[in-house]
Amino acid sequence: MSKVFMITEGLENMGAMRTGGQGSVYKGRRIGEIITAVKILPTPIHTESNDDKNFRDFQNEVEKLKKVNEEPNPNVVKIFNSGITESGSFPFIEMEYIDGPDLEELLKLPHDSVFPIKSILKVADQLANALAHCHTVNVKHGDIKSNNVKFNVNTGNYVLLDFGLAIMSDEQRRTSLRQAGAIEFMAPEQYDGIMLFETDVYSFGVILYELIAGQVPFPLTNNGETARNIVRVSHLENTVPNILTLRQEHLPEDWPLEKKDREMQVPQWLLNIVHKCLEKLPENRFSNGMILHDSIINNLIAAGENNGLYGGSIIQDENSRAQTLIIQYKKMLADKEVEINNLKNQVVGTDSGNKKLRRKISMPLFLGSLFIMAILMLSASYSYFKQNSGSSTANDTVTGNSSSNTKMRPAVLTSLQTPILNIDSIKKAEAKQRSAEEAALKQQSYDESKDINQNQTKPKKKRGFWRFLFNKKSS
Repeated sequence: MSKVFMITEGLENMGAMRTGGQGSVYKGRRIGEIITAVKILPTPIHTESNDDKNFRDFQNEVEKLKKVNEEPNPNVVKIFNSGITESGSFPFIEMEYIDGPDLEELLKLPHDSVFPIKSILKVADQLANALAHCHTVNVKHGDIKSNNVKFNVNTGNYVLLDFGLAIMSDEQRRTSLRQAGAIEFMAPEQYDGIMLFETDVYSFGVILYELIAGQVPFPLTNNGETARNIVRVSHLENTVPNILTLRQEHLPEDWPLEKKDREMQVPQWLLNIVHKCLEKLPENRFSNGMILHDSIINNLIAAGENNGLYGGSIIQDENSRAQTLIIQYKKMLADKEVEINNLKNQVVGTDSGNKKLRRKISMPLFLGSLFIMAILMLSASYSYFKQNSGSSTANDTVTGNSSSNTKMRPAVLTSLQTPILNIDSIKKAEAKQRSAEEAALKQQSYDESKDINQNQTKPKKKRGFWRFLFNKKSS
């Protein structure tokens, strides 16, 4: 695992996706769930000033690269940002993250070792469209190879990635290609650091050759310097091996015989385009991506008008296959989302069930508590008013303050207990009250004289403090 660098503020590094001599591609994440791909170049920039040649060249190439996204293209990766890493001061470009396999992966197991003709024509059309788009705004890619072309599972399109070489200076590009370039896809002039529109066309031809034959024209046996030199010389001098012979050798054994025969009928016009792209001299190739794409479209239309075998219907069939693949991927994602949502619902359901249970238990208890409190309050009020009523009657009888105590009773009790009386009744009540008062005074005088006699006959006891207070209050 290569060293992971801090990219820049707000851009989280999620680990390396691919590393190499021309730089490393990291998976990045912006704030939230925005996933991007970040290409970090190997040459550091020490000062962000126009006095620094590396920084100046980087800025110039980035300005060119911005033109690629001025008009969006479904076959070209979107470029979001560029800058210098906080750690190490390495230049980087931040691009759209494409979810899906690249062409190199699609040529390996469990996939077939060669592409069906329908798929080859779709790649040819869409990759040529990507080159035409870049060349229209004067941007040369310089690193077209099978693992820089991805199949986007969300759209069904093939997308050209990684514009790392496009933002390098000529000197940096020359050094990088000599040391770590994908030499199997490099045009002869690239060994001298030259990059032309025709250079991208040559690499395009190598990719189509690989899809048809199941291998590149001049494979690299190992990463040693000798093996690299052999491939370099082959691109400069050797004739390209017969493409149909190699295709016959790499046809999958599990294909039915009928399918093998059909898949060997590669259109001659497509073979002619591949051979023209692989010419040694740049002037003998298609001069740019626009002319290349026009040639492919014109041949597709002509083939469709003649017999329809490899015309417009083939693109429709390939699009149907791609849509089927997309549906499969989306179904897998949907199943995963359903599984995740079920787990979430189980957690939420358990929590809400507990809340409902708590509500069911707490409401009866609450109402029952209110009912008991109400009964207690009514009982206390009844006892209080009963006690007050009894004490008032006793005081009236003993002290003769019946009239004043009656005035101090609550108005509600007075109104309930006092009926409406006539004058005779009032007089009789007053006479009865006077008789009661006289009887009470006589009884009180009798009790006092009795107490005096008892005190004279008995010895006087010492009174304690609490007894003194109690007698004092009684008196």
